[in-house]
Amino acid sequence: MTPTREETRTEGTRSEGHEPTLEERITGALVGAAVGDALGGPVEGYSPDQILERHGGRIRGVVGPWHGDDWRTARPVAPYHKGDGHVTDDTLMTHALVRVYARVRDHLDAYAVADHLVPDLMTTPRWIPELEAEALPLHRVFLAEKWLAARLHYGHVDPREAGVGNIVNCGAAMYMAPVGLVNAANPAAAYAEALDVAGAHQSSYGREAAGVLAAGVAAACAPEASPDTVVTACLALAKDGTRTAIEKVCEAAGGCADAESALGALRAAVAPYDTVGPDYRAPSLGARRPSRLHAIEELPVALGMLVAARGDFREAVLGAVNYGRDCDSIATMAGALAGALGSPVPQDWATTVAEASRLDLWAPARTLAEVTGEVFAADVRRRRAHERAFAAMGGPACSD
Repeated sequence: MTPTREETRTEGTRSEGHEPTLEERITGALVGAAVGDALGGPVEGYSPDQILERHGGRIRGVVGPWHGDDWRTARPVAPYHKGDGHVTDDTLMTHALVRVYARVRDHLDAYAVADHLVPDLMTTPRWIPELEAEALPLHRVFLAEKWLAARLHYGHVDPREAGVGNIVNCGAAMYMAPVGLVNAANPAAAYAEALDVAGAHQSSYGREAAGVLAAGVAAACAPEASPDTVVTACLALAKDGTRTAIEKVCEAAGGCADAESALGALRAAVAPYDTVGPDYRAPSLGARRPSRLHAIEELPVALGMLVAARGDFREAVLGAVNYGRDCDSIATMAGALAGALGSPVPQDWATTVAEASRLDLWAPARTLAEVTGEVFAADVRRRRAHERAFAAMGGPACSD
């Protein structure tokens, strides 16, 4: 669980003029996502004011459960040990998707979800930090993720259409960073692959958010990337309400001095596109229904925090955490984006989360870096074969 010397690229290499390598960006994104998830978990569902009152100020690192020692019984619907550095289902799903890449060792689609991801969730017990026990991941994931098993394993639905009918939320987007990393520096390819993968899980703006998050992570991996280039890449691909929400939220974020001052501004900007409403624990009747006019809240706010924080990991993640509402997923996305940009993940946070969760946060990054290299090499071979075939048909030869 403790990183090796090479893996502790957590204290600023970018700021010293070092351009992060692909492996460093993959590590930063995956470790950063897990750290953001763990920091946001204990305050998920609460407002910034409630968080401020409960903790006597803004959260600045790992904190304990909201209900203290009563975490098992305070909310029987969710008897999870959220806090103390424990990752949530966002990270469990992200690591599961990395394992699918490790098996397939190529681009994924909706059928890979049915053939590999669902069996992984249903058949192999793993350590679940919030349950403090070994269990099937399926027993921890939220209802929107249990949908995968119901539709694909039991219902035998076409994987490309299985997401239709599920609640429209951030369920697919929250674990889609690996797709962006496999397609590093190619946002359009990441977007297309994520839309295919997410089709097994989500529809409407939930599926769209998965594609755009993957595109954003891919854009963040490009040399000399910045929050502005990431947002530009997302806007170039995003559709309907998702695009408008990102545009409005990031415009508001650009006028904020920092992530702290962005808390209210970002919520006001995203509110017209969010279906949940002002009370996160009492969603409106129209919440999470398909629409071309709306967007999930989490992705635009994560991008907004990235902009407000000027790409700084610590500030973007803490802004996402103190935003409240679905802040574990917002911080997961913000952490993945900032980590892919090369902003340092605080080593003390990463080590605390790894030890508390009993997870090796760096092993998935090593695996995905290997797979990403293999997939890129396969893509080059496929592209060269296409070029030769196209030239043989009398088409123009590729000049380079």
